[in-house]
Amino acid sequence: MAKVFDCITEELQNFIASQHIFFVGSAPLSATGHVNLSPKGLESFRILSAHQVAYLDFTGSGNETSAHLQENGRITFMFCAFEEPPRILRLYGQGYTILPSSPDWNNLYSLFPQIPGTRQIIVADIERVQSSCGFAVPLYEYQSQRQTLVNWASKKGEPGIQEYQQQKNIISIDGLPTPLNNT
Repeated sequence: MAKVFDCITEELQNFIASQHIFFVGSAPLSATGHVNLSPKGLESFRILSAHQVAYLDFTGSGNETSAHLQENGRITFMFCAFEEPPRILRLYGQGYTILPSSPDWNNLYSLFPQIPGTRQIIVADIERVQSSCGFAVPLYEYQSQRQTLVNWASKKGEPGIQEYQQQKNIISIDGLPTPLNNT
């Protein structure tokens, strides 16, 4: 059942590295705001240390996580084994957004594959690491990463991506500004 760890151990790092999908959860402070839960892929997650992680965030229809982080910093990551053995791992922390204009961008971006449509990097300082059983999670067989976003972003080109971000990614669905609002 549930177990709490002091940090992201080497065993947990190996578990994370073997997952093809992870989930990111965030929420505004407002009780009437929307909780956001997003699946992520494209091998975009990196462990920076036993207490810090980052992921490459791609242009999408919204930018809720970034808006929530700017407001309150709270973030949760979930990794779920869809192959044997069963396991769920959650990382709880405080996150922030790194934009391409940030002095930290080049150093962090070099840790990731260069994928068209990249919007920002989300970094989180992890405060709690907890696993649970995952006994009721169904088994699924991994086939491959989808290339739909990569193809869409390549076709739009950098100017098209920037225009799309200005139209769709500067305000959250709850009206919160995102860091892109300042660019």
